[in-house]
Amino acid sequence: MSTFTVERSAVIPAPVTAIYPLVESFREWTKWSPWETIDPTMQRSYDGPVTGVGAKYAWKGNGRAGAGTMELTGAAAAEITIRLEFTRPMRSVNQITFTFAPVGAGTRVTWTMSGESRGINKLFMLFMNMDKMVGRDFDKGLARLAQAVSGKA
Repeated sequence: MSTFTVERSAVIPAPVTAIYPLVESFREWTKWSPWETIDPTMQRSYDGPVTGVGAKYAWKGNGRAGAGTMELTGAAAAEITIRLEFTRPMRSVNQITFTFAPVGAGTRVTWTMSGESRGINKLFMLFMNMDKMVGRDFDKGLARLAQAVSGKA
């Protein structure tokens, strides 16, 4: 078994009260998630509460979009945690954490994904770098989150 962590941060020129709702509700992710536009035929479904612990999101798409689920497992004032499970193209379960810290007139948003590679995924990880695979998407997502907050999305 091998572990990985991918982390990116950006200072968004807005208070956490303007940013947090866009992350806490999966229905808002269509405004900023870097993966929402990679498959126009992607199917989405939501379950549980609209926001907060227990909110769920599932997607099924073609190609890079794959399929999986997310469940919000923690919603504190400065941190949101999510259980991310991919079912396709490769099975895996990862932990997502968003932290929010005031910085001057803005908020530093840190997006972290960590997980373990087992079985065939462990072999795959010998040849692929998760940071290189996902890091650019996190950067793009944080930039789009800033645009969504400012109303320029």
